Amino acid sequence: MQTTYYQHLKDEQATCLFGEKLIKLINQIDISHGFVVYLNGDLGAGKTTLSRGMIQGLGHQGNVKSPTYTLVEEYHIANKHIYHFDLYRLNDPEELEFMGIRDYFTTNSICLIEWAEKGEGILNSPDLFINISYDNTARNIELVSNSLLGTEIINQLP
Repeated sequence: MQTTYYQHLKDEQATCLFGEKLIKLINQIDISHGFVVYLNGDLGAGKTTLSRGMIQGLGHQGNVKSPTYTLVEEYHIANKHIYHFDLYRLNDPEELEFMGIRDYFTTNSICLIEWAEKGEGILNSPDLFINISYDNTARNIELVSNSLLGTEIINQLP
């Protein structure tokens, strides 16, 4: 059964704060088999901003770059392996096999994947879908669970 959660985020700071709250909830549960998030939305919708809030929410002090050209940025924080993927420039899902994509979905890993539809058929299924849409200068965010862990996270949100 899918569970859905909606939130209106008035600006970039609110998006980062929401990401921080979300990652803290994820960090509290047993993700011994890893945790996968698909981030969906148009260009500029706030996928990387939300990811930045999540990564910095676990304690990363530096910049959080968009992995548009590198496909993946790695962060090792709080005994977790966080992999931030941006598959926008991916031409063929098979390219993921060449980069060893399956090695990223490990114990204690959190995979944040932008443009996941470009890796269809290769990527692991998500625990959470996060859909971000424009609302003038604000954003609307929708979380949809796709696993028991995803439902557990959503049920902890206010």
